[in-house]
Amino acid sequence: MSPSFVLFDFIFPVSDSESFKLNSVRVSMETLTLVHFLPNLPVFFSLFLTIYLVGYFVVFRNWSPKIRPEASSCFISLAHGTPAVVLASFALYADSQRGFAAPNTAFQGLVLDYSIAYFLMDLCHYLVFCPSDLIFICHHLATLFVFVTCRYVVFHGAYAILVLLVLAEVTSGCQNTWTLAGALKSDVATAAKLYELLSPPFYAFYSVVRGFIGPLFMYKMGVFFLSGAGDHVIPRWIWVSWIIVVLSAILVSILWISNLWVELYRERKTKLQESEKKIS
Repeated sequence: MSPSFVLFDFIFPVSDSESFKLNSVRVSMETLTLVHFLPNLPVFFSLFLTIYLVGYFVVFRNWSPKIRPEASSCFISLAHGTPAVVLASFALYADSQRGFAAPNTAFQGLVLDYSIAYFLMDLCHYLVFCPSDLIFICHHLATLFVFVTCRYVVFHGAYAILVLLVLAEVTSGCQNTWTLAGALKSDVATAAKLYELLSPPFYAFYSVVRGFIGPLFMYKMGVFFLSGAGDHVIPRWIWVSWIIVVLSAILVSILWISNLWVELYRERKTKLQESEKKIS
């Protein structure tokens, strides 16, 4: 019990009914105090670490050791992607001061912590199991720079970052299912069929989000910051860094999905030629 409540009871005695009400207030205030001071980042990181370990040692325990780490990475990505979209969307909707230079709300900070924890955990995965995959390591480091500076350095700009987070993660569920199916397609016939079935709609969805909607929002963000309208709350070197990181991510995404489209076209063309040879 808090000493302040003991002192309150001693100076101002209360009846049983009032004591019950006061006890309820004590519990509520102490709970709120605990939640307020409970660090979100370590809690969320522990959550993703637990999910990763459950995936590695339980869910995918019978999978090949070569693909278990990748599958576990997809597992935490699934745990992050869709919830992040929902949480970020709610945080954006609940903010009455939406704008590129608006101050971050408490709930927006929580969503940023949730994503920071995920990228930290996935970065650990790559450093341990895929240290040569420099593209993903650099991607995660750059993303963490954007999230951390927005959350803990400037305390403004979460609107833009969370919109970009929604655009980045809205394809997560489909992408991770496609990735897991791809990892098993050479060994499991059902996985191969699922991979083939998911590829065209996933590629199309990803192309629209990363190839059109993302660049359009990036253009609006760039116009705002280049006008100098946000320089009073977000230093120029920070928003310039954000734009460079986001533009690089968009370009890499476009190159990645373009290569997948080319590969899909070649596979379909090869199958068509083989079927024509059989007929002839």
